[in-house]
Amino acid sequence: MLTKTVRRVSLSVAVAAALTSVAACGGSDDGAGKGGDKNESVGRSVAKVDPIAALVAVQKKTGQAHSARIDGTTTMGSTMSAKQQGAIDWSDGITGTLKITSTGGAMADSMKQLGSNGTMEARYLKDGYMVDMGEAMAQQTGGKRWISYSYDDLAKLSGAAGAAMKDQMQNSTPEQGVKSLLASGDVKKVGQEDVRGVSATHYSGTVDVAELTAKNSNLDADEIAELKKQLATSGITTEKIDIWVDENDLLVKKTERGEMQTGELNSTVFYSDYGVKVSVEAPPAAQTVDFAELMKQQQGAAS
Repeated sequence: MLTKTVRRVSLSVAVAAALTSVAACGGSDDGAGKGGDKNESVGRSVAKVDPIAALVAVQKKTGQAHSARIDGTTTMGSTMSAKQQGAIDWSDGITGTLKITSTGGAMADSMKQLGSNGTMEARYLKDGYMVDMGEAMAQQTGGKRWISYSYDDLAKLSGAAGAAMKDQMQNSTPEQGVKSLLASGDVKKVGQEDVRGVSATHYSGTVDVAELTAKNSNLDADEIAELKKQLATSGITTEKIDIWVDENDLLVKKTERGEMQTGELNSTVFYSDYGVKVSVEAPPAAQTVDFAELMKQQQGAAS
């Protein structure tokens, strides 16, 4: 019974790893959401000529919007593939709700074995997130179907990789892909394309994952060195990032592609309805079990 419960813990942690590519959190420059000032129209005229100027304008405008709806897919080699849909707010840490549906890989097989229909709900609050693991888990845990993760607990999972995940989930926003391209020094304008009926400008570049994580994180030197070793072991070295931007300097699509030991890493996310109102509540305490407590139970059973 306990082994199955811990397998559910591992599944939801894997989902959290995928979510960092579509819905991270943290503050950004202050702004007026979807509105703007007269200088922004001037910025757009310059941006059409200079890709760097374009990305600076997009980073600012997207960051100031503070919320959006997202619709994405993530594949992590043979480990998992999943769809994500929902709405998030990043004005003061991430808040929001996402539905995650497992569509393939080892994670989907495990969820079927555990009696799950493959769909989970993740709710984000400022200090952590909760994942609904379904009725099958509730039957094993006295009605507790939600697993609660604090970001501090997440950081303890796997050394520097866990610390990096915590940092990313707390301090990045949908504009992170834009920041990544600016930091890479490898940016090019591809051209004008259609994204779900919206005319958008396509930009592309390649980033060094370890160097970019070190530059954009609060990890210390030892954690950065450990993270680089873990990334090398997993086979992740570089990622190709593509973004599409509408006429209002708002990010409407982002893709990330790279190679892992288990296969291809591929993420595609669409953003819409910037400025949407987002509200979220923690699930009832009687239906929630803390991740750290589950791990203590597992350790006790193994001793």
